[in-house]
Order: sequence, then C-alpha cells, then structure tokens
Amino acid sequence: MKSSSRGRLVKHLAEAELDQAIEKAQKADETRLVRRLCFVKNLYQGDTREQAGNRVGISRSTTRRWACAWNDGGVEGLRPGFGGGRPPKLSSEQFEELCEILESDQPWTPTQIHTLIKDRYGVTYHPAHLSRKLREAGMNYAKPRPMDPRHPDDAEEILAERLDQALGEEAHEEKDDEPVVFGFFR
Repeated sequence: MKSSSRGRLVKHLAEAELDQAIEKAQKADETRLVRRLCFVKNLYQGDTREQAGNRVGISRSTTRRWACAWNDGGVEGLRPGFGGGRPPKLSSEQFEELCEILESDQPWTPTQIHTLIKDRYGVTYHPAHLSRKLREAGMNYAKPRPMDPRHPDDAEEILAERLDQALGEEAHEEKDDEPVVFGFFR
C-alpha cells in the first residue's frame, strides 16, 4: 500500500522567513497573498486545515487548494494568478481613434455613438459600459447649450437696477474712487 502525503505540509520556509514573506507582501500591498500566507502560518503553528481556514475565513475546499499550492510551489505557488479576463472589444488604438472622432465631430447622441462603433468596428457595447469607458477616458455626456435657457434677455439691465437699489444711487455716485466688493449667498 502507498503512503499518502495528503494533509502533510511541506515546510519551504522557516517560521521567521514566513513572517518576513508576510511583511514583504504587506508592504507590496498584496492583500490576497498575505491572507494565504497567514493561512500557511496557522498550519505551521499546528492548526488543522479546517481550523486555519476558519481563522482566515475560507471554505474547506479552498484550504485544500491553498495547501496543495503551498506544497507544490511555496510562496510563488500561493501567489494569486489572474488570467487577465476577457480581452477588450476595441484595441487601445481603436479606442483612442474613437475618442478623437468623438472630440472632433461634436455633438453626439448616445445612439449615434453606438451606431458609429457598430458601423466602424463591428462591435456593440452595453450603454452603461460604454458611458463608463468614456468617462474613464475623460469624456462625459452633456447637452450642448450656447447659453443658459433660463437666462433672461435683459439680464444685464436687471443686474444694474438691482445694484443701484441695493447700494443706493447716492452712495454709488459719491464713492467712485473706492472699489465695491460683492458677495452672493444663498
């Protein structure tokens, strides 16, 4: 009968070296690696996999995977790997070109932007995702208005009348040499 190494932990590092690895991961802001190394440290101190897993808040199946990863590769075996996720629909060059087009031929409606992307690049984006990507690139949807529609035509005249009323015409005429400072409050 073969002897099973199941449940055994390979001690790749001394306990002091493990503490140094935890400190190094903390300084590098690798929180996921710190958690995994703390799990291993608990195993070093005599906890069972289940006890060590409960201390760091992981499931029983994860304790097995992390213990196997430690046994197979030490610290590097525990380092989280990220596959990169789904590749973007538009390359960075295409997205830069899109941003240049949007900046040069303004204004655009969201529907026109979606149509442009579909016609030019053959891809579609969810409206919420596209607006998020454009905001990350420093662009925002806005309604182009050359002037405030609430602005009355005779706004300057109204302001001049209100200033005269507020300051009193005599006070304004007497102190022409001193500057007047205004503050507007709500």
